[in-house]
Amino acid sequence: MIMDRIALIISIIGALNWGSIGLFQFDLVAWICGGMDSLAARIIYTVVALAGIWCISLLFRTREAFDSIED
Repeated sequence: MIMDRIALIISIIGALNWGSIGLFQFDLVAWICGGMDSLAARIIYTVVALAGIWCISLLFRTREAFDSIED
């Protein structure tokens, strides 16, 4: 399902941003958007959070559900 892939890509990007915060104390989203309190940064953080919530559903799907999507 395309939504699964989009959510996974966004979650990976969010994880890389968290990694840069943890390792280098550098928030890429805040740097791009002009601060973590800017509207654009808040929208990006919200989209990443929604993608993470969507990815939770991947944990509870059965293997048969994935096989039927691929066919």
